[in-house]
Amino acid sequence: MELAETATLRIAYEQAGPPDGTPVVLLHGFPYDIRAFDAVAPALAQAGCRVIVPFLRGFGPTRFLSDETPRSGEQAALGADLLGLLDALALGSAVLGGYDWGGRAACVVAALWPERARGLVSVGGYNIQDIAASAKPDAPEQEHRYWYQYYLHAERGRAGLAADRRAFCRLLWRLWSPSWAFDDATFEHTAASFDNPDFVDVVVQSYRHRFGLAPGDPALAGIEQRLAGQPAITVPTVVLHGDDDGVGPAWQSERQGRHFTGPYTRQVVPGVGHNLPQEAPGSFALAVLGLLRA
Repeated sequence: MELAETATLRIAYEQAGPPDGTPVVLLHGFPYDIRAFDAVAPALAQAGCRVIVPFLRGFGPTRFLSDETPRSGEQAALGADLLGLLDALALGSAVLGGYDWGGRAACVVAALWPERARGLVSVGGYNIQDIAASAKPDAPEQEHRYWYQYYLHAERGRAGLAADRRAFCRLLWRLWSPSWAFDDATFEHTAASFDNPDFVDVVVQSYRHRFGLAPGDPALAGIEQRLAGQPAITVPTVVLHGDDDGVGPAWQSERQGRHFTGPYTRQVVPGVGHNLPQEAPGSFALAVLGLLRA
C-alpha cells in the first residue's frame, strides 16, 4: 500500500507493473473497493502498464487531511480527487478506467481535462450526472431500482447505513449482480473498506447531492457548474455494460453515444452485472489494452 497526498486527501493506493510503463488508473465504485481490480491489474502490469488503483474518498485507508473539509461524495469531488492524484504522482496523462463512482470520476476528468486522459474505459456509459434533470421521474421499473438512493435521502436511511454497513452493501451486491456467485470471503475482503470513518457521510451526501437535496462543497462549485453543461467526452473511449446489471440496464448506455465525440466503441458483456471488473476482468483488461494499441 502506498500513499499520495492531494490538497484535501491522503489517498491510499496500490500499484503494479514497471514504473516507466504507460500509466493506467483504475477506479472502483460504491459499494466496492480496489479488490474489484485484483484480476485486472496483474494482466495490465504483465502487458507493461504501470497500474495505479486508489481507494476513493470515504473508502479503506484513504483519509481527509482536515476535519474542516466537507465530506462530500459529489461528482466534482470525485473528479477533483482523481485530478489531484494524477498531479501528486506527476502523471501528465493516463488511461482512466472505472465503474460506478469511479467511472464518474474518470468521465469528469476526461470531459473537463482531456489532456490528462489518454483514453477512457467507462462501465455503464456517460457517468456525469445531470442534476438539473434529477427531479424528472423515470419509468416505474427504473425508479424501483433506485430505492437505496431514496432511502438515503432521509435520516432513517443514514441511520440504517450506519447501523449495518455490511448488510446494506451486501444486499446491493446481490441485487446489482444477480448472476455473480460471490462468496463470503470475497465480500468480506472488500467490506473492511466500509469501516472508513467518513464512509457514511460521504455516501449519504453523494446520493442527496445528485438530487439537489444537499449542498456541495463550495470549493468545487466551479467544477459542478461546468458539469451542468453535460460536456462531451472527446478522448478515445470504450464503454462496457454488463447485460445483467441490476441497477443500470444495458439499454441506458445505448442511448448515450452522443456524449462521446471522439473514437468510441460500446460492448455489452453477457452474464455480467454491475461490478464488471471483478465479474469479467478479462473483458475490462482487453478494453484498456485495446485503447493502448489503437
